Amino acid sequence: MPTPNDALATAYFKRLDAARFEATARVGGGWNPAEQHIAPALGLLVHAIESDRDRRGQGHLRVARVSCEILGTLPIAAVDIEVAVLRPGRTIELVEATLSHAGRAAVLVRAWLMQEYPAPALAGAAFERIAGPDALPPWSLAELWPGAFVRSVEARRAQREPGRAASWVRTDVALIEAEAVSPVARMMGLVDVANGLTPRVHADHAAFPNLDLSAHLFGDPDPDWIGLDTTVAFGGNGLGLTHSVIHGRAGAIGVVSQCLTVRPR
Repeated sequence: MPTPNDALATAYFKRLDAARFEATARVGGGWNPAEQHIAPALGLLVHAIESDRDRRGQGHLRVARVSCEILGTLPIAAVDIEVAVLRPGRTIELVEATLSHAGRAAVLVRAWLMQEYPAPALAGAAFERIAGPDALPPWSLAELWPGAFVRSVEARRAQREPGRAASWVRTDVALIEAEAVSPVARMMGLVDVANGLTPRVHADHAAFPNLDLSAHLFGDPDPDWIGLDTTVAFGGNGLGLTHSVIHGRAGAIGVVSQCLTVRPR
């Protein structure tokens, strides 16, 4: 269990051994501060996939898509990670990582890894640009959400209306104590906040947690700010969607979608 000092920890997780990590109080969630916010766990799983890739001598492959299935809630405690290669290959691989607590699987991630083929003349995307972080006003997720994790995230936001906003997020809290992670793993440890950046309704009126997260990446994240151009839709039938275009300062680098279960209070 985390100690009171963990509230000021400089990392979301501490490595215990090759496949086991201790969550610090920094991961406290928005729906329940006593449970883990899923964002850091997703970053941890992507880091495990990339670390396994590198150990196998497949470092020339890059993460192109990440699909995350959230199977249940997680206490702020130790977790175990297991990685398996489902489809090996020299240029394309499908890799799966499972995060468990006390023997119960809680998060399942599958990632397509692809070889790069440099073709700068083909680069381009028709996604609408958003203003950079320096052009947007500071905004705090803590205005809407409890929990330690959101308080560790710096945000800037321009909201057009509830459910539609451009935002930039970053954190100075490390994913894993005293351990370097890739820009992709760092980004994947943040993008789940998209569902809380511009809610259609306040959480006092409805619960709308996401069941999954799927990210498709075609560009490289910046080393600091992650931009999210977010649209939220509720179907009126208990189903919802949060969809965001992911941006770096130079433009769009991917998209991320979250399936929501929408439940009136």
